[in-house]
Amino acid sequence: MKSSTTLNARRKPMASEGSSAAIKRTAVERKGDRELVVTRTFDAPVHLVFEAWRNPELFKRWWIPKSAGMSLVSGDMDIRTGGTYRLVFKHPAFDQPMAFFGTYKEVTENTRLVWTNEESDQGALTTVTFEEKDGKTLVTLHELYPTEAARDEAIAGSAEGLPEQFAQLDELLAARA
Repeated sequence: MKSSTTLNARRKPMASEGSSAAIKRTAVERKGDRELVVTRTFDAPVHLVFEAWRNPELFKRWWIPKSAGMSLVSGDMDIRTGGTYRLVFKHPAFDQPMAFFGTYKEVTENTRLVWTNEESDQGALTTVTFEEKDGKTLVTLHELYPTEAARDEAIAGSAEGLPEQFAQLDELLAARA
């Protein structure tokens, strides 16, 4: 059974013009008991969208939702099949930084990224696909969690920021066009 969740309804619109519309164009759905699927079409060719995911300097510019109040302390990303990543975030409400890390299981140029989230035994397997049509790119982010509880916890936490993250990616792509 598939049910939609409207995470963007709980988010505050971003200040810049057009951002709230970009957030609303991001669809977030629960699928089955353990899956979360996020889709968004970007007005940019696939090679530019993929580069924003693959280039660590570009990735760091859009990945953290501005409204979260977090900062990226360090980000090591070896984006190739078999490579690893480690992103360390700091938030004023926490004494210690938080680390997120895993392994890239598949990196297929302009088509697909697959990585593990290994910071806990409840981490998801994340697959991102990129499909270009008429100069626009459909991005589908699919997260498969080990349990329904892990998926629901992610929705209440970091996954809630995905519409804002995708809006920030949209702004980055517009600036690079």
